[in-house]
Amino acid sequence: MLVFDPQGKGRRIFATGIRNCVGLAVNPTTGDLWCSTNERDGLGDNLPPDYITRVREGGFYGWPWYYMGAHEDPRHPGGRPDLKDKITVPDVLIQPHSASMQLMFYSGDQFPADLQGSVFAAEHGSWNRATRTGYKIIRAIVKNGVPTGEYEDFVTGFVLDDMSVWGRPVGVVQAKDGSLIFSEDGNGTIWRVSRTSRE
Repeated sequence: MLVFDPQGKGRRIFATGIRNCVGLAVNPTTGDLWCSTNERDGLGDNLPPDYITRVREGGFYGWPWYYMGAHEDPRHPGGRPDLKDKITVPDVLIQPHSASMQLMFYSGDQFPADLQGSVFAAEHGSWNRATRTGYKIIRAIVKNGVPTGEYEDFVTGFVLDDMSVWGRPVGVVQAKDGSLIFSEDGNGTIWRVSRTSRE
């Protein structure tokens, strides 16, 4: 991950070892940079996890030699033993092959107060997993600016069976009224999620 000044100069390396940082967001409370990452394929249905994480300056996240901490990629045995103890473990591990896309921090008041500061992320969904996963909007739980490591499903229902789906979330934003807007490219639809009762 590279950083530039506003004029496009002063290029420097901010963090390394992130395979595919698809979504980027800044926590408006803490100023921390976050990303959602699509991890590598080819290690089976259940490895390695995709993730959502704070990106630490100078952090190394493992790609391509390690994943989820010091777990060595079997395709690169003994490739970089010098890096094994220098890996930053991601904050929120997502079910493998979920294809985590855009993320955003919730600051609205339409949803219950305990959702304030949460991260909402679009999970585009697996393409090469025996049992489908993803195809939903998740909420990563953040307390006082710090991720707990937990996440929960927020919008689901796009998977018909292991052979077919009808929606693949991509982008997610907060509307002015505090509702959630997300796009999906399975049908080219934009959805709005709102709360009808505050009881």
